[in-house]
Amino acid sequence: MLYLVIGLIVFLGIHSLAIVSPAGRLALIGKLGLLPYKLLYSVIAIAGLVLIIHGWGQARLDPVVLYNPPRFLLHVNNLLMLFVFPMLLAAYLPGRIQTTLKHPMLVAVKTWALAHLLVNGTLAAVLLFGGFLAWAVADRISMKRRPPQSTPRLPQWKFNDIIVVVAGLAIHVAFIFWLHPLLIGVPAVPR
Repeated sequence: MLYLVIGLIVFLGIHSLAIVSPAGRLALIGKLGLLPYKLLYSVIAIAGLVLIIHGWGQARLDPVVLYNPPRFLLHVNNLLMLFVFPMLLAAYLPGRIQTTLKHPMLVAVKTWALAHLLVNGTLAAVLLFGGFLAWAVADRISMKRRPPQSTPRLPQWKFNDIIVVVAGLAIHVAFIFWLHPLLIGVPAVPR
């Protein structure tokens, strides 16, 4: 569990620089330069992610159960997860979906975290998904008081929303039937 906690602190911590100190983040970029800052940021984020993955695997070996979710919540989880991959893609493909959601990446993270909190009652799951949910809420709130950051996006095109929905749902299907069991070790569809 210690690796999971440290990983969450490292990963969410580096992703919280703009939340905690937008001016400090800009000063650090000015001091290091944009490319070295991005490299350092990436190395720290990857290290945090590796610790999260390792810690999650360790925590699953000896789970501390806080609650046992009712079985019907699996269906609620699967319904919520239908929207996650399209929202992730909408963050990079300008269109009506992106405009409506304003920050589709954060909406996707909040939806993913909430959906998984509904069906995972272990301490590790509450730390992992609750941590990401709290971070995404804090990030969204902080966006109201800080200058907007540029996000890499593909060009505006009239078919972007169609691509977002179709490709997002295709990724969702691949994740449910193949990738979730392969990468996470747990079937996404109840049997």
